[in-house]
Amino acid sequence: MRRVAEVAATFALAFLVYLILTAFSGEVGLWSWEELIGGAALSFLVALASSRLLWERGGWRLLNPVRFATFLVYLVGPFLLAMAKANLDVAYRVITGRINPGIVRFNPGLKTDAGRTLLANSITLTPGTLTLEVDDATGDFYVHWINVSNVDPKPEDVCGSFPKWARVVAE
Repeated sequence: MRRVAEVAATFALAFLVYLILTAFSGEVGLWSWEELIGGAALSFLVALASSRLLWERGGWRLLNPVRFATFLVYLVGPFLLAMAKANLDVAYRVITGRINPGIVRFNPGLKTDAGRTLLANSITLTPGTLTLEVDDATGDFYVHWINVSNVDPKPEDVCGSFPKWARVVAE
């Protein structure tokens, strides 16, 4: 019964966001019937896919305004800077041929699925790295890295300050 309530609440939130984003987009009135039906179907799919993440540990942790603002600061600041630096590093390595690719394992110490997902996506979106696997039991990350400088790296060696930000934003 609780799962149904979580999906219903997530559906309501997703549908409200859809309605706000599409207000006055049609030619007649606010929304056409087709838009409402399509929005409801899309909101239902989003609710099925994301309700567990939103309700993890009894709260909508990622919808907290402070966490959301912190996430935006992370995206515009450290993540954007790391992505720019990684692009330049990958370009340098491609031009010079100085690559030492390999798969490394490290444990960033993240406890929640939201934190692990944020970190895994941040790593994968950064050029030169790709998250291959996250072990749910141990929390270990397996990452393909373009320039392995240490076979047993610390999280900071592979992804910089991303684990710290994932902890602040999602845990």
